[in-house]
Amino acid sequence: MATLLHIDSSLNGDASVSREVTRTFREAWEELHPGGTVIYRDLAADPLPHLSGLAYHAQSVPDAEQTPEQRAAFAPRLEVAAEVERADAVLIGAPLYNFSLPSTLKTWLDYLIMVGRNAYVENSPLAGKRVTVVTSRGGSYAKGTPQEGNDYLHPYLEYLLGGALGMSVEFIVPELTLARIVPAMSGLIEQADASRAQAHEDARSRAKALLAELGAA
Repeated sequence: MATLLHIDSSLNGDASVSREVTRTFREAWEELHPGGTVIYRDLAADPLPHLSGLAYHAQSVPDAEQTPEQRAAFAPRLEVAAEVERADAVLIGAPLYNFSLPSTLKTWLDYLIMVGRNAYVENSPLAGKRVTVVTSRGGSYAKGTPQEGNDYLHPYLEYLLGGALGMSVEFIVPELTLARIVPAMSGLIEQADASRAQAHEDARSRAKALLAELGAA
């Protein structure tokens, strides 16, 4: 049976488009694979504390030489890393906030990344692991738009997850999510609705394809 690790980070609760699309993915996954396991982290409702110096530097100290304080500070990082390692697929809701990712998601990544264990290392336990990122955007950052090049979330996660950690990354991108909220964007409502609908379709298709790849569908 396959295990899905589902991470949400939006602050917007039921109004969140990224949560809406990750939910569609998860529901499709569970419908096709009812006997599987889903591990869920809501980083907005239950955020990890910012990474401390003690927790950061403990990764460079051999286990036998760690102090009790270092072991206690390092334990949550080991838990996060093991959670990702155990998962067959990872689903991340990552809305674009102020041109980058939510601070809660950055903190989760700070816990996860360990040079020598899973980053910049041969035979990483995360190599090739399938991760789907739903990155919603209030506007559009596509080529030719006024905001082209100002999305620093997509390239960051693409490099970090796919490059440093060696995971197999795909993005689902619902755009123009503020079109029904911001009056100046009212002319973009049709495009926004189409982008949102496509994101839901992509989420369902991605869940089905991943389960087929894993031999679980």
